[in-house]
Amino acid sequence: MIEKYQVSGRQIAAGRALTGLDQKKLADAARISLPTLRRMEASEGQAAGLPNNVLAVRAALETAGVIFIDSNGDGPGVRLRKD
Repeated sequence: MIEKYQVSGRQIAAGRALTGLDQKKLADAARISLPTLRRMEASEGQAAGLPNNVLAVRAALETAGVIFIDSNGDGPGVRLRKD
């Protein structure tokens, strides 16, 4: 299983796109600043930021239905939970 704080900026951006949230709404849901979220999403590889902020964004996306998928040889990804 992927470590809770090890998500990539691209996974965050992809998860946000899947849920239809804009950056402001996700930042508000995670209780972080918009510039902080923008830096995370722009990160190459692991999301840049304090671990508690990365966890907050991940938790907000998981609450919105995103499942984070670890690399398992094919690269990390995200998908939406079935309702």
